[in-house]
Amino acid sequence: MADALDPQDVAQYQLGDALLVGGSGVRAWDSTGREYLDCVSGTFNLLLGHNHPEVMAAIREQTERLVFASSSFQTEPTNEVMRELVRISPENLTRVNLRSSGGSTANEGAIKIAQHHTGKRDVIVPFRGQVGQTLAAASLSGSSRMRAPFPYRFPGSVHVPEPYCFRCFYRQHPDTCGFWCVQRIDDFIDYASSGSVACLIIEPVSGVGGNVIPPPGYLAELKAFCEERDILLIFDEIQTAFGRTGQMFAADTFGVSPHIMTVSKGLTGSGLPLAAILTEERMSGWDRSLHGFTYGGHTLSAAAAVKTLEIVQRPGFLENVRASGAVLLDRLRALRADHPIVGDVRGLGLMLGVELITPDGGKAVAETHAFNKELHRQGVITRVSEHGLGNVIELRPPLVLSTADAHLIADRFGAALDELP
Repeated sequence: MADALDPQDVAQYQLGDALLVGGSGVRAWDSTGREYLDCVSGTFNLLLGHNHPEVMAAIREQTERLVFASSSFQTEPTNEVMRELVRISPENLTRVNLRSSGGSTANEGAIKIAQHHTGKRDVIVPFRGQVGQTLAAASLSGSSRMRAPFPYRFPGSVHVPEPYCFRCFYRQHPDTCGFWCVQRIDDFIDYASSGSVACLIIEPVSGVGGNVIPPPGYLAELKAFCEERDILLIFDEIQTAFGRTGQMFAADTFGVSPHIMTVSKGLTGSGLPLAAILTEERMSGWDRSLHGFTYGGHTLSAAAAVKTLEIVQRPGFLENVRASGAVLLDRLRALRADHPIVGDVRGLGLMLGVELITPDGGKAVAETHAFNKELHRQGVITRVSEHGLGNVIELRPPLVLSTADAHLIADRFGAALDELP
């Protein structure tokens, strides 16, 4: 009887139309045999694309030895992941908490560590900031849409304008504003906080918020601001870590080391769940029972992560990310000449966003949804910003993208734009 039920009739949420059955590298196939170029890497987490052969081999090998061990024990894969994360991360980050299984709980853990260490309460989050999907993380989200449905919320969030120069909150220009979006945080602390601020958590490049890239010098100014006020700066590198921006971390791209950093999505390269919190030495030694999950530090996921971290450090890997990303960015920007609906194209490495605008410069939300559907029809998988309600097409192709496929993606973008009314 159960076999006869339509999945759409039993799922508690809306399902997509296509049934994916396979994938390899940048490509995936549905049950009809249709091929797609996966420009969102699954859910931004298939860093090395679908079914990378070396990662799959590492997973199979680990299943023959040990699939899972509780955090009461050490394992070779988890030990190696922690050692490698410390080795490749900014020098000030010397401690690893591997007891989260996803980005939301890693971000919550980072906030808990900050509150525990400082003895303070509030969390500063930029507008459009995506902290996570748990109740506490959603409560802190920089989007009211994520908070509105729930009558009881975790208190203590202070929301401030983000460095969205294309739509500056203060109507300023980045060359002359003097970083109002940093300096005026003091007003929010003085008048909108509890007066006790533990940390500021920010995505170095806003992902769900529309691929917003801060202007040069912003993050350095933000760190100086935080240090002057004894506020811990947390980089949420869930989307940006392990080469996504063309460097190992966005912290490297911008030359700014946070006090705490969270990583997840791309860590295993393959879609297996794993997350980590990296902190400075001064935050070590807290009671491990304060933050831990059954599947945090999963042994099998750690084995995939060990191989992934090896691959992304190989000679030429990051160079390919930068090269293919530059080709794709240049080609997409060239589309603006014939398509005035394309207001802005921005990106670093293989983390890009295409913002669609109305003739008066407003947000072309309906057109963005139509464009996204047309891209899917053209065989390109993309996503729309702000959980599907924004006006920016998000692109996060696997980091193994070739320049030839970058050109193919751009060709299909142009064809999809031609089909818009």
